[in-house]
Amino acid sequence: MLKPAATDILKNNESYYSLVVAVAKRAREITNEAFENKTVLDERPVKKAVDEFAANEYKLIEDSAVRGN
Repeated sequence: MLKPAATDILKNNESYYSLVVAVAKRAREITNEAFENKTVLDERPVKKAVDEFAANEYKLIEDSAVRGN
């Protein structure tokens, strides 16, 4: 299990699904950037993406129309 927990990252009733999708997309970006720059990653891309969301380096933006609100 990754630390911090999803409940520590989510605010204002954001959905877990949106967080998972956002982390997956960011992890793919991290992987692609490392590949393009021919660098070796120190930590796993998903862990780095979760840490970035927890540190508010990236923010989860949900479309209220998609959520049905």
